[in-house]
Amino acid sequence: MSSAPVLQLLDVARSYLQGTGTLEVFRGISLSLRPGELVALVGPSGAGKSSLLHMAGLLEAPTRGEVVIDGLAASALPDQERTRIRRDTIGFVYQAHHLLPEFSALENVVIPQRIAGKSRGAAESDATRLLVHLGLGQRLTHRPSQLSGGEQQRVAIARALANRPRILLADEPTGNLDGRTAAGVFASLVALVRAEGLAALIATHNLELAERMDRSLVFHDGQLVEGDAHAAHAPI
Repeated sequence: MSSAPVLQLLDVARSYLQGTGTLEVFRGISLSLRPGELVALVGPSGAGKSSLLHMAGLLEAPTRGEVVIDGLAASALPDQERTRIRRDTIGFVYQAHHLLPEFSALENVVIPQRIAGKSRGAAESDATRLLVHLGLGQRLTHRPSQLSGGEQQRVAIARALANRPRILLADEPTGNLDGRTAAGVFASLVALVRAEGLAALIATHNLELAERMDRSLVFHDGQLVEGDAHAAHAPI
C-alpha cells in the first residue's frame, strides 16, 4: 500500500517489576499499519497481545520504544492530546461488549458521539447507519438484555466506530461467541473495516479468522514474526 502508516510501533518493549526481578513480556517489537489494512495479532494467552493493544491504543506506555499515531510520537504528547487521540482516532472492541444495560442499542452508539461534541441528530444518524450496516436495523430500540451475544458484539463494534476513528484495535472480539456466531460477527466487522478504510489490528486465538485477514503477526519468544498464523517464520 502506498499510503503512509497510521500506526507505528518502533522497537517497543514491555516489562513489569515482579518481586525482586523483572518480567519481560515482549521486546524489540516494530510494526506498521496502513489505512484499509486488516492485521491479525496471534499468540497464546499471556504472550502479550492485550498489552501490545493497550500500548498501541495509548492506554499504557511502553517500557522503551515509541508509539507513533498519524506521524505523531506519543511520548512527546501531553496527556490531554493523548486523550483526544484515543477519543477521535482509535476505536476499541473488547471480548466482553461492555454495553450500558439501561440504554438501547442506538443509545449505546450515540453516547460516545455526544461525549465528543456531536449534535444528537447527527449522532443518531451515524449510529443508525452503522447499526443498519451491521444488520441491526430492526434492533435499534432493544436493550442489551434483549439482544443475542452476537448482536451485542455488533453494537460494540458500531460503538467503537461511532466517532469515525482511523484505527480499530480489537481484543478477541469474537472470543465469547460460538463458532457460527463468531464467523458472522467477524464477517460484519471485516465488511465495515473495508467500507470505512480503517487500519485494524485484531488479537485472536481463532486461526481460521486470522487467515482471512491481510496478514498475521505471531508472538514467538517475546517477539513478533510475520507470516502463517499456524507457525512463526522470519522476524519482521
